[in-house]
Amino acid sequence: MINRNSGFQNLSAGYLFPEIARRRKEYLASHPGAKIISLGVGNTTEPLPECIARKMSDYVLGLATKEGYSGYGDDYGLTSLRERIAEVFYPGFISGDEVFISDGAKCDIARVQTLFGSHVRVAVQDPAYPVYVDGSVIFGAAGKNNGSGYEGITYMPCIPENNFFPDLSKIQKDSLIYFCSPNNPTGAVSTKSDLKKLVDFANQNGCIIIFDAAYREFIRDESLPKSIFEIDGSRTCAIEINSFSKPAGFTGVRLGWSVVPKELRYADGSSVHQDWSRIMATLFNGASNVAQYGGLACLEPDGLAAMRSVIDYYLENAAIIKKTVEGDNFRARGAEVYFTGNSPYVWVKFPGKKSWDVFDEILDKCRVVTTPGSGFGPGGESFIRISAFGHKEDVVEACARLSSF
Repeated sequence: MINRNSGFQNLSAGYLFPEIARRRKEYLASHPGAKIISLGVGNTTEPLPECIARKMSDYVLGLATKEGYSGYGDDYGLTSLRERIAEVFYPGFISGDEVFISDGAKCDIARVQTLFGSHVRVAVQDPAYPVYVDGSVIFGAAGKNNGSGYEGITYMPCIPENNFFPDLSKIQKDSLIYFCSPNNPTGAVSTKSDLKKLVDFANQNGCIIIFDAAYREFIRDESLPKSIFEIDGSRTCAIEINSFSKPAGFTGVRLGWSVVPKELRYADGSSVHQDWSRIMATLFNGASNVAQYGGLACLEPDGLAAMRSVIDYYLENAAIIKKTVEGDNFRARGAEVYFTGNSPYVWVKFPGKKSWDVFDEILDKCRVVTTPGSGFGPGGESFIRISAFGHKEDVVEACARLSSF
């Protein structure tokens, strides 16, 4: 018989979010009829902007006509969409043929390691989105979890004590660096000075940055960078991953993109851009044409305005949550609250407590689901993440419950 991929044997049991779902189900089994409000998973809740949904609907109806029908799309995505993404999000930094359309950021993050194989060194922010680590383990770039993290992965603590920006000297030469800003889960946003340090380090040490910018549209402080490509030198050391999921409510529609500059090279001088083109044409058959026309609608003036309005809605939710967890009951528990106003997540520390214990206590006393910080890595222990993705009335009710925690 064929042997199992050893990467699966090395994975810790249970992915974070299925474990949250399991505990929620278990709670409901023992408390039938209880109304639980979820502020845990970062899933959007508000309807698609009508101007965007209408364009997708028009395209779908066109598929029923000889003139409007389309089969396979372009290998790398609609040329018009690639060019429009470059124009709107990367003016003067990126050309349309460096943009590759996909079915979402998570999928690109999983695919990107096929560029580098199983022997690449990996460094991740700690805490970090679990896919960076779990994907590396599955691909064989990391070993077993030794209790303080997976063997072969360099964890870069991003904690209050270092203002959520890591000590880069911990990273080995020739490493793949996963970096997310605004960060999931902490909500921290790196400054231009911070990212310049990261870019310079990568160029000087043969590293490549996988920059996850999925939450860029939550940045309201104009002094903060939304893209790694705003930083001089980034075209020779970075790949950026992004998505329409959060700004446009496309979590179920599925549409994202990656940016791979033509200057990016491997150690032997060969082109990363060329290999990524091959991967996208060989291992992927293109994002849905329907979704891509929705993406084009997002980038029209009324679509951009609608997306900003949706983000404002979630940021208002986040401000309500922040005010609640800064209240007397949380303070009495020693809670420390971190929120920048540029992210949908409020990051709360309970010194001396285990994250899952806090999760269970909030679920039991308030019937509110949060996310335990330890699920994002060792650096997340004692923290919980509270998500602003929810209907306003649910967020307000959840906060009323949390006020008595």
